[in-house]
Amino acid sequence: MSKPKFKGLFTGIIIAFVVLASALSGALADRLFVIKPLDYFVKRQDSNFRVGNFEQKVLTEESVVTQVAENVSPSVVTVSIQTPERRVLEFSPFGGFRSRVEGGTPQDIGSGFIVSSDGLIVTNRHVVDSQGASYKVITSDEKEYEVKQISKDPSNDIAVLKIDAGDLKPVELGSSENLKVGQFVIAIGTALGEFRHTVTTGVISGLGRGITAGSAFEGYVERLDDVIQTDAAINPGNSGGPLLNSAGQVIGVNVAVAQGAENIGFAIPIDIVKQGLNQFKSTGKFISKPFLGVEYQMIGKRVAILNDVPEGAYVLSVVAGSPAESAGLQEEDIITKMDDKRLTVDGDDLAKVISEKRPGDKVPLEVWRNGETLQLFATLSEFNE
Repeated sequence: MSKPKFKGLFTGIIIAFVVLASALSGALADRLFVIKPLDYFVKRQDSNFRVGNFEQKVLTEESVVTQVAENVSPSVVTVSIQTPERRVLEFSPFGGFRSRVEGGTPQDIGSGFIVSSDGLIVTNRHVVDSQGASYKVITSDEKEYEVKQISKDPSNDIAVLKIDAGDLKPVELGSSENLKVGQFVIAIGTALGEFRHTVTTGVISGLGRGITAGSAFEGYVERLDDVIQTDAAINPGNSGGPLLNSAGQVIGVNVAVAQGAENIGFAIPIDIVKQGLNQFKSTGKFISKPFLGVEYQMIGKRVAILNDVPEGAYVLSVVAGSPAESAGLQEEDIITKMDDKRLTVDGDDLAKVISEKRPGDKVPLEVWRNGETLQLFATLSEFNE
């Protein structure tokens, strides 16, 4: 059987979720959304509202939103980035090239929330992922604080920022264990990187979702499992902000929106965040993440049939010096099983199976290579950014 060539094919079939507010060259690296007025709870005078129970329900929901916004907004912050100035040359339509300066100007790119009175802030890891950039945290009273330390959770899209401040108002962390589909939720953040402390509302649309999130601009993708789906508006810029219940408790961290779809956003459950946060508070670092060292694309059943290959993880590239290279994995291999778990698009994909392991674990790999099935073994290492 001849060796299939997939790289051109995958360019047209990969569908990914876009991570919100990725900091790329100091700019928002996400698609823009049309802003719609938040008027769900506005009581219009010219409407034929029925009085009685319905009116009482509207006023009750309205009071819940206003009270939560009033209580929690002082604990929600804006994250601002400043990249070093650099001079670039660009082609001029009038002939030749012209010089232009990029960077140097602070720009709001994300949100976060205070978890300790002495200056610990939770946000998304992708919000503070630009190399060589400096960051500031802007509180609700418009005070600016330099970020002194950034600690990133390798297992989730979470980061903890440290600022020199005291007497801050931390949020109340709730629980995501007993959430229900249809439950009322509130999101607060800096929408579109411009409108600070924007409040939006909605419901929990689904639980236990698994998504592949990433930035089309940076070519970065990450598997996020067990996330909360919500129809509360999540826009570029409020990534990293809190998703709240009607009691004003944080039940999730806003992280992603489905590309090309409306009212489909996602948040990392707060119980997952608390596990990493507790580890960080006790040891000063997050739990290590296992690392294999391949860039891959999952092959579904339809693509597998069309190309006469098995389902699994198609290897696009192998990181030099990684466990994958030591195990003998090569480009264009298809990993069909890991640790006796069959890899599929709708079930156990490669990232999910790896996330269940620990650094140092030796795992068996079943690999399809040019029509032959191989048995390899890889010893997972510790992930280092």
